[in-house]
Amino acid sequence: MRQAQTILTVRTRGKEFSDITDDVARWARQSGVRTGLLTLFLQHTSASLTIQENADPDVLRDLQTFFGHIAPEDPHGRRYRHHTEGADDMPAHIRTVLTGVSLAVPVVDGVLGLGTWQAIYVMEHRARGHDRHVVLHLVGE
Repeated sequence: MRQAQTILTVRTRGKEFSDITDDVARWARQSGVRTGLLTLFLQHTSASLTIQENADPDVLRDLQTFFGHIAPEDPHGRRYRHHTEGADDMPAHIRTVLTGVSLAVPVVDGVLGLGTWQAIYVMEHRARGHDRHVVLHLVGE
């Protein structure tokens, strides 16, 4: 059994989906593990990870709209108690709770076992960009 681990830094530009699939796939290939399980863990509470469609950009736009409706920003400070870091902070935490900060992806024959239309995204829930850190941990042979 072999293990490999690294931290991928992703610079976001505000509310967006950042596709990290190619960077993750490249690192997994370079690890030399042919069969295994890759765990991805985002070290933040106001951004998240997801596997989502990569073919039609309207899917990502519709998801952003949906999250804006279920966890709206609070410019007047009346909806949420926590607003220390701005009107977008508590909604970002809510969106993270709903989507999560970890993923598991199989590695099959040295490549990520994603479906045809799947990509791995960091979802930035804050209005401004941040450096987000994703721990990649691969176990296999």
